[in-house]
Amino acid sequence: MITTELLTKTYGRRTVVDDLTLTAPAGAVTAFLGPNGAGKSTTMRMVCALSRPTSGTALVDGRPYTELVNPGRVVGQLLDAAALHRGRTGAEILELALLTVDRPARHAVELLERVGLTDAADRRVRAYSLGMRQRLGLAVALAGDPRALILDEPFNGLDPEGIRWFRGVLRDFADDGGTVLLSSHLLAEVQTVADRYVVIGAGRLLAQGTAAEVVGAGSVRVDATDRSALLAALTAAGLDPVTGTDGVDVRASADEVGRAAQAAGVPLTLLAPASSALEDAFLSLTAA
Repeated sequence: MITTELLTKTYGRRTVVDDLTLTAPAGAVTAFLGPNGAGKSTTMRMVCALSRPTSGTALVDGRPYTELVNPGRVVGQLLDAAALHRGRTGAEILELALLTVDRPARHAVELLERVGLTDAADRRVRAYSLGMRQRLGLAVALAGDPRALILDEPFNGLDPEGIRWFRGVLRDFADDGGTVLLSSHLLAEVQTVADRYVVIGAGRLLAQGTAAEVVGAGSVRVDATDRSALLAALTAAGLDPVTGTDGVDVRASADEVGRAAQAAGVPLTLLAPASSALEDAFLSLTAA
C-alpha cells in the first residue's frame, strides 16, 4: 500500500502539493490524475524520497521510503524514462539494476524478454526510441521483484500495441496482489485498467475512490437496429436516454439498461461503458 497524509511541498511562496492525503491499496491499479502542474510528479518524487516534503508523510508498506532496507525490493519506480544512461546497453542497465537490489545479474535475460527487448539487449540506449526506453524503464522497476510500482506517464511514446501490452502487465501485477500508482494524461487508456482514481488540482485532492465514486452514476452507451424501439423501452423503464451519432447514452448501469431492453424484446447491437464519462468527470473536477 502507498499512502500520503497531509503531504505538502512548497517552493518559496508557491505551494505545489497542498495537504494531500491519498491511498493506493494493494491489489489495485490506482490512476493518479490531474492537469499539468497539478503536483502529480512532485508527489511521486516525495513518495520515493527524491524530494523532501515541507510537511506531512508519505509511506510505502507503512514506512517512509528512506527506512526501507532494500527499497527496490519493495517498490519499483519509473519516473523518467529519459534518465536511463544513454551510453550503456539495455542489458548492462538491467544487470546493474539487479546487482543494486541484490539479485543475480543473470535475471536480466528474462526481464528483457518480459518487456519485449530481447533483440535490443546489446544496443545502447541512445539508439532506443522513447517507447523502448519506457519498456526498459519498466524492466528496471521490476528488477527487484517489488510489491508496488510507481509510474509517471508510462504510456508516453508507446504505440497502440505497446500501450495494450503495458496495460496487461499492470493488470497482471495488480491481480497478483501488487500495488500500482500511475499518472497519465491518456484518460481513455487509464479507464481500461484502473480500479481506483485519485484526482488532484493545484496540489489539492479533488476526489478519490472507485470509478462509481469519482465519476458518479455509471454511464453506458447502447444501440440497437431499431433505435426508436430502444428509446421507447428506456423511457418506459424510467431512464433518460440521450441520442448521439454513434449510439444512445444512458446514465445508468449496464444491468439496468440490458434488463429494460430485454423486457421490451429489443435486441442490442451495443452495450458498453460511455468512454466520455471519466473525461467529463475529470474536466468538471478540475475546471476551477
